[in-house]
Amino acid sequence: MPIIDAVKVDRVSYDYGQGKILDDISFSVEEGDLLGMIGPNGAGKTTLFNCMLGLIEDYDGRIEIFGEDIRKSRKVLQQIGYVPQKKSIEQGFPATVEDIVSLGATRKPSKGNISQAIETVGLLDFKDRRIGELSGGQQQRVFIAKALVNEPRLMILDEPATGIDQETQNKFYSLVKKLNKENHITIIWSSHDLEAINSIANKVACINRSMFFHGKSHEFFDNPELLRKYSESSMQAHMHDHYHHHH
Repeated sequence: MPIIDAVKVDRVSYDYGQGKILDDISFSVEEGDLLGMIGPNGAGKTTLFNCMLGLIEDYDGRIEIFGEDIRKSRKVLQQIGYVPQKKSIEQGFPATVEDIVSLGATRKPSKGNISQAIETVGLLDFKDRRIGELSGGQQQRVFIAKALVNEPRLMILDEPATGIDQETQNKFYSLVKKLNKENHITIIWSSHDLEAINSIANKVACINRSMFFHGKSHEFFDNPELLRKYSESSMQAHMHDHYHHHH
């Protein structure tokens, strides 16, 4: 049987009226990959995810998930678990961990599925706690559990580990690795933490509106020239952002 890619993004461009935020992006993700996606803020990563999740439909090009064109077959989108950028939770928010996780289910979940998801992220002892009582890192894991309820074959994590301390981050990274290796979930994970990506991702895609690099992570991280170019373009984007916000 030919291997079907988990994701195939084919010449995708997107223009929201102010120039292209995505310019002719093509890459594929093999089943079982843990792909680290890097790029400066404003590089278009979240926009690309929104296209892949079927939230933006008027892009040019084609996106296939597990061999299906997502504009033709929306059902395949149910195989994706999505963890958006960290949201802060009201301390007094009355929902328990179990409540939040069960919200992730597209069909009526069994108690078993919910407990399984909570156990996978190591929070079974906290399932009846209000989510507001948990630490930032624990809340983050709750959202991963919520994305796990439907037993996705692909997970997209959008900068999930920002603003949490190092130890919590390391726990988080080992969880991502476990989901990939033990639960056999293909993962696309965007992050600014190059060190973390270097240590756990097997592939890297580097996007700055267009595709800057896509390949094995060691090819990227062992190449001083690429790294230098990357940090220059990140700095420029950062300065650019800065300039626009303050003037």
